[in-house]
Amino acid sequence: MRYRHTLLSALAILMIASACSPTLVEPEAQPTNEGAFATETDSSFTITDALGRKLDFEQPPQRVVIAGRASSLLANALYLFPEASQRIVGIENRSQSASPILPVIDPNSSDKIFFEKNAGPEQIAPAQPDVVILKSYMAESLGEPLEILGITVVYLDLETPDQFFRDIETLGKLFGNSERAGEVQRYYQQRLDEIQQRTDDITEAQKPSVLIIQYSDKGGDVAFKVPPASWLQTTMVELVGGTPIWTEASETGGWAIVNFEQIAAWDPDQIYVIYYPGDASPITEHLKSDPKWQAIQAVQQDQLFAFPGDFLSWDQPDTRWILGLSWLFAKVQPELADGIDITQEINQFYKQLYRLDKETIQNEVNSALNGDLP
Repeated sequence: MRYRHTLLSALAILMIASACSPTLVEPEAQPTNEGAFATETDSSFTITDALGRKLDFEQPPQRVVIAGRASSLLANALYLFPEASQRIVGIENRSQSASPILPVIDPNSSDKIFFEKNAGPEQIAPAQPDVVILKSYMAESLGEPLEILGITVVYLDLETPDQFFRDIETLGKLFGNSERAGEVQRYYQQRLDEIQQRTDDITEAQKPSVLIIQYSDKGGDVAFKVPPASWLQTTMVELVGGTPIWTEASETGGWAIVNFEQIAAWDPDQIYVIYYPGDASPITEHLKSDPKWQAIQAVQQDQLFAFPGDFLSWDQPDTRWILGLSWLFAKVQPELADGIDITQEINQFYKQLYRLDKETIQNEVNSALNGDLP
């Protein structure tokens, strides 16, 4: 979208760079005498965002805005850091759930600016952000117009485990709390390592064929969709010792619609149903009673499951993917996952990552749990 030059000029004047505003470092630029003038009080730092751009900051940004698609997933990552409550000033309202997590993890949530869905630079600029956090795929549609106004943008991915670890490191630098970033990374790595150790020796024959499908009834039209081969849902199945059966039907792009005939032809050992608007359990119960679905092996063997969630479904590139991974491991390889207690994992997750006490977890988190959970 092109903006009139008069609007750009007016907003640019409003967004005069503050002392903590960073400048973009061209990729070919090389630092000279790095640290030569650093002092004990020097708080400057450099980050590399998800697009590989180097950004110099004089100090940690104090006014952070989260915008664009998947803003709720981005916010959940930022709130892993205790500084987020004070420094996040605005969030685009894109929550999937009717029970948003923000009031649970942020006592200052009522003080935030909530932008309308698909907010543009003209809505974001008056919040006077030091930095705007976006998903990398928002670079052209929103990032570039923001940068024209002199607003600094940091891009994150968080779409794969590797990207998650990298972006957590970036956030640690941005908040001036690399120690916390390390704590978060260790939490995730320990759980990944345990699953890997338990699945290292399984053979292909020991891996059940797995189908993950998203159920959609938007506009009254029922559809089943499978995720691309490169997405997190596929990776999760592979990590826990399953064989994702759908990959050839969705190699690129977004979720691909598949019909029942294709699902029946795959005839997987296990099926996991995702329903982003809420609890998938009523959907799986309906499918189990459908004579057509009763002919599928997974239904006959009681291996049709509602993928769990709380405030968001656990299959997504959100902080909760590690909960989804632990739960999926217990379903795909129950013998190898013996001893992994998903209830305990939920409690540890919210205690260690979001600093919630036992009472809050019981009253706020557990009441939002859904899907096939104990």
